[in-house]
Amino acid sequence: MAAPNSISKTVSILIILMSFLCTKAFSQCEDATNNPCNNKSKALPLKIIGIAAILITSLIGVCLPLITRSIPALHPDRNLFVIVKAFASGIILATGFMHVLPDSFDMLRSSCLPADSPWQKFPFAGFVAMLSAIFTLMVDSMATSLYTRKNNAIVDADGGELGEEQAVINGTGGVHVHGHHHGPLKGAIGEQLLRYRVVAMVLELGIVVHSIVIGLGVGASNDVCTIKPLVAALCFHQMFEGMGLGGCILQAKYKTLKKTIMVFFFSITTPFGIALGIALSKTYKENSPSALITVGLLNASSSGLLIYMALVDLLATDFMGPKLQGSIRLQIKSYAAVLLGAGGMSLMAIWA
Repeated sequence: MAAPNSISKTVSILIILMSFLCTKAFSQCEDATNNPCNNKSKALPLKIIGIAAILITSLIGVCLPLITRSIPALHPDRNLFVIVKAFASGIILATGFMHVLPDSFDMLRSSCLPADSPWQKFPFAGFVAMLSAIFTLMVDSMATSLYTRKNNAIVDADGGELGEEQAVINGTGGVHVHGHHHGPLKGAIGEQLLRYRVVAMVLELGIVVHSIVIGLGVGASNDVCTIKPLVAALCFHQMFEGMGLGGCILQAKYKTLKKTIMVFFFSITTPFGIALGIALSKTYKENSPSALITVGLLNASSSGLLIYMALVDLLATDFMGPKLQGSIRLQIKSYAAVLLGAGGMSLMAIWA
């Protein structure tokens, strides 16, 4: 229970911090006020529809791998699951490179910021994204070490009996649970399973942060010309990003309560961000220096995390693993899925 609780606490702190900063973001750069598409009365119904649509597609995306686990073709041991996961990983990678990071550069280099400010003289977006990727590596590595040591300590305390019990369970009809994911078990779970759990938690945190930021921008905007395509693109984005996260949650083999908590946080964050943006629309101005700096830095940190997770923990782990290394044909199919996912999400950058 500690992992979901720590995630919820972190997300709560981020939400409070963003709310505090954004309420002080009064507009000082009004270069978008003369936009003929700005219409608050027409934008509000579109935002409400967007909240419902994004919530439904997010739930479908993240729950699909969990619900279809009973379908043999979509079992984690099967090739189709690997290909679908590669497609979703491409979505997550393109989200970081093509959506979140460029937005961060645009915000931190905006003409609304003072010309003599350090934001105009140094590429803070790339710098923060780099630091975020390094920090994610640190968290990834240290969390894996701590989980492994804790698990080994439990094994030592139980004299190895727990591992033998799990091996018996695995051999009496539970092969589908712990098939090829890890080697000799240590305690109740193996090292590879511990790894899957760390990956799922870190990926969830990164997605939650950038989802709130995206939703905040949609909720605060009154541009009806951009809200419609943006909501459609976000539905596509949330569904397939949710499939990637759902696959990680499935491989982590959490209990039902933990799965429910992680599904809830993923599904609700973007709609919550939109609702928060609507509530703060009177004081939050997306072109104000405070908002640009705050959201720009959050986007940069999120992009570094997403890029690291997509490349290292999802794609590299699968492609360098024994399953894909043992089949060139499966590698080619998975590469095609990655390119298809990344290419489709990149095209969404035209509208969002």
